[in-house]
Amino acid sequence: MKKADAQRRETLAILVGGGPAPGINSVIAAAAIEAMKSGLRVVGLREGFRWLAEGDTSHVDELELEDISRIHLTGGTILGTSRTNPAHDEATLQHVIAALSALGVRYLVCIGGDDTTYGATQIAQRTKGKIGVVTVPKTIDNDLPLPENAPTFGFETARAVGAEIVESLMEDARSTGRWYLAITMGRKSGSLALSMCKSAGATLAVIPEEFRGNKFDLAQVVDTIVGAIIKRRATGHDNGVAVIAEGIAERIDTTALAAAAASKADPYGHIHIADIPLGILLRDRVHAALKQLGIEVTVVAKDIGYELRCAKPLAFDVEYTRTLGYGAVRYLLGGGSGALVALAGGRVTPIDFDQLLDPNTGRIRVRTVDVSTESYEVARSYMIRLEPQDFEEPALSVLAAQTQLSAASFKARFMASALVYTGVGPCFRG
Repeated sequence: MKKADAQRRETLAILVGGGPAPGINSVIAAAAIEAMKSGLRVVGLREGFRWLAEGDTSHVDELELEDISRIHLTGGTILGTSRTNPAHDEATLQHVIAALSALGVRYLVCIGGDDTTYGATQIAQRTKGKIGVVTVPKTIDNDLPLPENAPTFGFETARAVGAEIVESLMEDARSTGRWYLAITMGRKSGSLALSMCKSAGATLAVIPEEFRGNKFDLAQVVDTIVGAIIKRRATGHDNGVAVIAEGIAERIDTTALAAAAASKADPYGHIHIADIPLGILLRDRVHAALKQLGIEVTVVAKDIGYELRCAKPLAFDVEYTRTLGYGAVRYLLGGGSGALVALAGGRVTPIDFDQLLDPNTGRIRVRTVDVSTESYEVARSYMIRLEPQDFEEPALSVLAAQTQLSAASFKARFMASALVYTGVGPCFRG
């Protein structure tokens, strides 16, 4: 293509922010192809907002059809990604806008989660239509407030891959007579952990939405797991897998997490959960609690996370993301800006950024697991964990017999862990 021809054509730019998720390349391909068909020049911005935040316009790829025609079948992202916050401060935001203007960008497609969407809102507000901005909801955490409770793209693939890993851990646990504490991704939402547990039929899931208050004691999590181990032993089984959402670490009082104090925050102000050894901490606390009760069990911590993010997308996520990428471009070419594209009733539905913002924080609202729904109730009903009815006879004495505690002492120690559920439903009382 001649340089003069490129300069005469309007430019659509695509970037990726945040962690990888299956389906990113499919969005890139669909958006690029639709833009090319509409006569636009398409460029890929390398590593999200990283270089733009410095005013650097040199990390840009000119995308052609042969570059992207089959990438929808692959994991990862051909453009790379970063967690750079374009709205970190006024200078950074001005650098980003100036760089986009220097590149002649008329339309911007941002692929990302809540943080990327927040950055995009700031660019849209400042450019006031001069640059059309749209975001595509990407996160395996499934924590963006999409209409009709639609999943974020990448979640279905991550759940499927994660469930296979959990199934393998369950077989290993059965074969070796041990317990696994599988820590999985989900900073604000326990959706992935719960879905992996439910799909694989793991022993139990522990998610932050189950606990009352903004902060809770680590001992509540420990007793929930220890109670499940005791209840399973009472049925003659010495093995199991607990799937635990990493977001538990953000809800526990940080004084209980020595590593948290040394953990640096990312550009959006989040602590690096990966730097907090939640699995090791829980393993040691659970083992110590069991030993005090006279129970010897091998407990192994296993992190499940990075294996899920760049997996080859399922057909569901490929189809889903191709529609989203197409819809993002059609929205921009129709004069739209300042929205996230989602699917509702099979149709591409733009959601204005303003509707996504939490009026109290000014940040993108986060979707968490609704523990009052039948979906959660079904998952919970198949878990093995202490419930209020377990503290009635004869169940109480059977459970206490697995420990060195009397029935009364067992009830006093573990009753609170059976009452952490905060929703309403026929299976959960107290």
